[in-house]
Amino acid sequence: MKVIVDAANVAHFKKNENSEPMLSNILAAVEALEAKDDEFVVIADASLSHDIDNKDDYHKLVVEENIEEVPVGNNADHFILQLAEEENAKILSNDKFRDFKDEFLNIDSMRIPFSFDGSKLVMGKSKSHKKDRNILQHICDEILNQLENKRWETFREKDGLELTPLNIAKEAIIKLDDSKKTGLDNKIEGVLSKIPMFKQVMNMVDGVETAAPFIIFVLVHPRDYKVTVKNAGSVSNAVSERLRLPKKPLIAVRNDLFTKPGTFNLNTLYSDEVMDYPPFNIEIRINNYDETFIKKNSRNIASTVASRLGSWKFPFVTVKSDIILEKPGDFEIFLERGEKDNG
Repeated sequence: MKVIVDAANVAHFKKNENSEPMLSNILAAVEALEAKDDEFVVIADASLSHDIDNKDDYHKLVVEENIEEVPVGNNADHFILQLAEEENAKILSNDKFRDFKDEFLNIDSMRIPFSFDGSKLVMGKSKSHKKDRNILQHICDEILNQLENKRWETFREKDGLELTPLNIAKEAIIKLDDSKKTGLDNKIEGVLSKIPMFKQVMNMVDGVETAAPFIIFVLVHPRDYKVTVKNAGSVSNAVSERLRLPKKPLIAVRNDLFTKPGTFNLNTLYSDEVMDYPPFNIEIRINNYDETFIKKNSRNIASTVASRLGSWKFPFVTVKSDIILEKPGDFEIFLERGEKDNG
């Protein structure tokens, strides 16, 4: 284990009768780390040399580079935190570094607290790594960002409405009625002329009219998927009757990691805008801490991205651990364009 000794914090833990920070505290830390056979470095604020009790011995240790002083112009706490992050090291310190919580998200897991038993330094234990509770959404966001950079149009609305069959029907009617006012009738005529492509999609769904002019993607939290599927037929009937559509819309329910339980979003697309082949493959490189969790949710990631892109089929998602990605929440996304099925 690599350890950075916060020399100023250790030295100030116990002071002598003159209220001076003590060099013996630092030496006790060195002794404890050597006993554990840890790799370590002692980093001190330049001002410590003026305050320490045994200045001559301290100066000698600095000259011999057994104690390294923070370069001039650097904040000592920030320098230590940044070095620890770069070297994947722990910090021996009782300082909680509160001023840097926003920049360094896992300070508690980086920091080793300590105490003294007489003249002996006793090392505590770091807290467990802070998990990124929204890592699934962050991964999906990054995928959508990359797609938008490639000029692929995506659906990004995330504030869901209360999930009820009535609300789904109302929202669909509002969105499709708005489209109708801006030329839906002409659009439908164009769609009907392109039905041969869409038949491949409809063949996958029993009891659905092959001339459905558009698809309503209903995006729900995974736990609400089954109940929403049960109500899909009623929603389709209500929308069709209210808007007097010649054909019933197809309701496609999709698991979506942006929606909260009990809410939904709608992504409405004309049938000729829906891709009937996987548009791309996704490779997610992830840290070791999150690998199992991300693999478990890889299908939900595929469903979320596909529905927000307007793809009938899911992209192929692979998850690989990467030792370069050392902290919880670290990930990288690589996209590869898929190919249309020639079969």
